[in-house]
Amino acid sequence: MSQRAALLIGKLAHAQNEWQQCSQIASKLHEYPDGNREDFISKCKNGEFDGIYALYRSNDSNPITGDFNEELLSVLPKSLKYLCHNGAGYNNIDVAACTKRGISVSSTPIAVNDATADVAIWLMLGALRNIKQSYMAVNSGNWRGKFALGHDPENKTLGILGMGGIGAAVAHRAKAFGMKIQYHNRHQLPGSEENGATYVSFDELLKTSDVLSLNLALNPSTKHIIGKEQFSAMKDGVVIVNTARGALIDEAALVEALKSGKVWTCGLDVFEEEPKIHPGLLECENAVLLPHVGTATYETQRDMEVLVLDNLKSAIKSDKLLTQVPEQKKDKTNL
Repeated sequence: MSQRAALLIGKLAHAQNEWQQCSQIASKLHEYPDGNREDFISKCKNGEFDGIYALYRSNDSNPITGDFNEELLSVLPKSLKYLCHNGAGYNNIDVAACTKRGISVSSTPIAVNDATADVAIWLMLGALRNIKQSYMAVNSGNWRGKFALGHDPENKTLGILGMGGIGAAVAHRAKAFGMKIQYHNRHQLPGSEENGATYVSFDELLKTSDVLSLNLALNPSTKHIIGKEQFSAMKDGVVIVNTARGALIDEAALVEALKSGKVWTCGLDVFEEEPKIHPGLLECENAVLLPHVGTATYETQRDMEVLVLDNLKSAIKSDKLLTQVPEQKKDKTNL
């Protein structure tokens, strides 16, 4: 363990003291707060990070190093065994390549559940009330503008695609509004974890949900899981909410569905090519949009940073990750 160094890529905003305390268990602390992919690769090849055993990848580090794909993994120190990522989503990490190279990966579920679910409910209510038109009007001094009636959430069926931690938190909140909850995962949850929600097939979820909330991870099998074919199977006037990853939805197909009225309104916190937003979504008065702020609270950001550090410390001390990604676990029961 004396040769187990740690590397921080990016910066910490809330847990700098906790990072410095890692010096008590790590042989050395390295930092790469800023730079670019070419420079980072050069430093790796020059041996500047040799001896790194665990790596902290901050949630603002992707612009610095780019994706952790095979190219980047090939130059990382052979000593690296653990990649501790700050973020619930980790589609910019090639987990299969990490596994092949013997690198275990962790993310930050649990820490993000409540804040993300709060934003999902905010977007759902905004979409149900078709709030964008009135919001834009009053902020431009036009009072109500093209005022239109919305819908109550009570007695509506909320379909949750991906009943993990965030999905369960959304379901818990939606019940307070009198909604009926149904969900789809690859496998049904144990009855003790359903909390009154009904398990249905993917096709049934699409056909019978009044509101569809996407709360699943993005990977090759889930990219564009909602597209033109899926929209056509939904109820006329369905409401779509996405706080997971933008590429789960074919945005061009969503714009078409919004303009035709197939989708009555949508609430989105994520987009296919962030920070770029499909121009059709910006044009749609029935699209409630946020700039990926699902976890943007002081409390949640600190909890995320601390959880990554807890994973890093556990890796160095015990060769175990607290929140290892599902793809590297034997139990893959959920989306």
